[in-house]
Amino acid sequence: MDHPVTYTHEVRVRYAETDRMGVLHHSRIFVLLELARTEMLRRHGMTYRQMEDEGWFLVIVKASCDFKAPAHYDDVLLIETTITRVTQTRIDHAYRVTRKSDGELIAEAETTLACLDRDGSVQRIPGNLRELLGV
Repeated sequence: MDHPVTYTHEVRVRYAETDRMGVLHHSRIFVLLELARTEMLRRHGMTYRQMEDEGWFLVIVKASCDFKAPAHYDDVLLIETTITRVTQTRIDHAYRVTRKSDGELIAEAETTLACLDRDGSVQRIPGNLRELLGV
């Protein structure tokens, strides 16, 4: 991609997302990444509800995360989401999660989403989404 699409989402770590030590539980990071990714889409004028109403779905087919430092209850995190590659049927995202107060890197992650129809068959990413994202 010539000009990657990037969006930064701010989120505060809630008590329910932490473990007994007050640290963001590792399983919650993917929930936060999804939140940032769906808000990125919303900022570009599309929602998951609209996609579903039109009969297509973006589903995670690959996800990985490298944890660099702990995030704690009440930390404000910045989740930078970048679309790194778009094929006919898939979208790759890269993420950098940092603590807002000191810029410390909390995690780096990647996801791949595939476009499916209502029957679960792979389909091409619709033109209207490609246009919205400028890809």
